[in-house]
Amino acid sequence: MRQFFGMNKNGNLTEAVKGLSNPEFIMLLSNDKQFEQHVEELEKLFPGVPSIGCIGMSYDTSVVEEGVGVIAHTDGVEAVANVIEQVSVMPVKYIERMEQDIAKINASADNTICIDFCASNDACVLTTVYSALKKRGIQLIGGTGDAGKVSANGKVYDDAAAYALIKNKNGKVKAYKENMYKPMDDYRLIASKTDRSKYFLGELNGKPAKRVYQDILHIQESDITNQTFKNPLGKLSGKDICIISIKAVSGGGLECFRQVNDSDVLTMLELKDYRKIVAETIEKIHNDFRHISAVFSVNCLFRYLLFSQNNDMQDYLNSMARLGSHAGMVGYGEHYNSQFVNQSMTCVVFE
Repeated sequence: MRQFFGMNKNGNLTEAVKGLSNPEFIMLLSNDKQFEQHVEELEKLFPGVPSIGCIGMSYDTSVVEEGVGVIAHTDGVEAVANVIEQVSVMPVKYIERMEQDIAKINASADNTICIDFCASNDACVLTTVYSALKKRGIQLIGGTGDAGKVSANGKVYDDAAAYALIKNKNGKVKAYKENMYKPMDDYRLIASKTDRSKYFLGELNGKPAKRVYQDILHIQESDITNQTFKNPLGKLSGKDICIISIKAVSGGGLECFRQVNDSDVLTMLELKDYRKIVAETIEKIHNDFRHISAVFSVNCLFRYLLFSQNNDMQDYLNSMARLGSHAGMVGYGEHYNSQFVNQSMTCVVFE
């Protein structure tokens, strides 16, 4: 298979897809002013080609903050795209669509990946979707787009999650998740007074969450939203950690970028040597694959901001490009199988 990346910083879709012929699957990363227009244009340019899209930044060896980016797969993939609707209310109502799509392309664990773009309620969507995928051991990666909109096959949806099943006809696929954080000093923080609908965390160990966070890190309230780059919260899940970014201070509590529930056991995390972590991820991928056709990744907005502030974003993209054809999107939350995480990178590698 081959991966195509095209972009235009002025939002000219025709220019972005120059050189793309006979695509078998397309991902559209657009901006909030032109999204609907781009979805319609893309379908006219490549009618009937399975596609998903959302509002967000894209990249290969450089980042497209505005405008439009197109990632397409050609020469050896079979794909089907669809949508889960009413994600804020009842995503399970539409799970039969995915089950039929899995059967349609005879998807299997070795050669098929699910990529999804979600508009909201990610944790519930992933639980629902993965219930169908795990029956065949199919992995999933994806992310949250902006403005509550996604697209599938030339149509824009609100309150939905667009997904695609991509089958590599010439080799295997494998998903990865990269975590740059580790638990700090064995903190055990019990969440309470949460509001799942608002991603609100009221208390930790019976005390206002804002004060607990400040006291542990010895910082002022005004520093909290920037401090989350270095010290997000984490939810322990067996040996794994689901990262929880802090969005804002709200009264004595904290608004987060993913749901926290009453009685969840959280910990404080600290940033490791992320350059070393990136190098280890790349080495692991090289060890798993002798030949790489393509890599598609989802990087958290907070990772993008952290790398950019430290003047490391270009070095990061150059390092990933050494794997082969690498392209991706900047998300507001990352998906890995059934997990909804923050401040992470997830990716799929195609042999």
